[in-house]
Amino acid sequence: MIYVPKGRYLIGRELRFEGKICRSREITLRIDGTLIGPEDYRLLGKKQNWFSFVGVHNVTLLGGSFDAKGSTLWSCKANGQNCPEGATTLRFMDSYNVKIIGVLSLNSQLFHIAINRCNNVKIEGIRIIAPDDSPNTDGIHIQKSTDIEVRNASIKTGDDCISIGPGTKNLMVDGITCGPGHGISIGSLAKDLEEEGVENVTVKKAVFVRTDNGLRIKSWPRHSKGFVERVRFLGARMVNVSYPILIDQNYCPGDSYCPTEVISPLIGIMGTSATKVAIKMDCSERFPCTQIRMQAINLTYHGGAAKTSCINASGKQLGLVIPNGCL
Repeated sequence: MIYVPKGRYLIGRELRFEGKICRSREITLRIDGTLIGPEDYRLLGKKQNWFSFVGVHNVTLLGGSFDAKGSTLWSCKANGQNCPEGATTLRFMDSYNVKIIGVLSLNSQLFHIAINRCNNVKIEGIRIIAPDDSPNTDGIHIQKSTDIEVRNASIKTGDDCISIGPGTKNLMVDGITCGPGHGISIGSLAKDLEEEGVENVTVKKAVFVRTDNGLRIKSWPRHSKGFVERVRFLGARMVNVSYPILIDQNYCPGDSYCPTEVISPLIGIMGTSATKVAIKMDCSERFPCTQIRMQAINLTYHGGAAKTSCINASGKQLGLVIPNGCL
């Protein structure tokens, strides 16, 4: 075990943990203290990560607070200065059998947690906090990874609470609270022609509070081999969300070529929309959204009737669907 006791510790550079030099079969990194980034954003801003774990396995990160002090970099970007992109607070790459439990991430310069090319990762009981105007501060970003679980998390940030990139398979998101932020997003996809798809994603019992979006799928309007299949949104609650349900195959204006998108059930979604259009599906004419199923949906607009908007989308609507679906 690696143990960090209570206290506040300045970490002014990137720390990288590489599995190929580990001798232990299992490692627990327990943190009871707070790790603080430097006030000078340039010390970390040109690095890709603040803490990175590469090629590790059977590793548990337990507790601790990570305060990256990202506000100075955000101010630089807001003023249009020549700023570095910024560092992700926690990144796991090429790893398997990983647990991230009870972590608090504050004010990351860029993404708070990133999972890349990993298998069997469990994220539970974490908290992520950043202002709603903090740029590109995704809470959890996942791509090219399989068998990932995110449970009982509270995410307040300036970008996607959870962003799901190409190559994500077998993802379970259960019991998260999101807001402020941009909601849970699959994509953006179709940036490249040769792109892996997203498949078998389940989002259960999510609560969205004053977010820009709730459940969103977005892709660039260009030709790609990317796809979205077997996605289930179950039991979501919306509180004053601008676009509770959004499927957007025209994420960036351009030509008409889009990847095939296939989405499965939207079931048990209720709450309030901050805009009149509570359900919006803007899909490609050439590769439309298909096999959509909406069931037990009840969304209102400030106590009144909301609307749906569907372009090139098809599927079924079963039982109660308010506003009335356009499938």
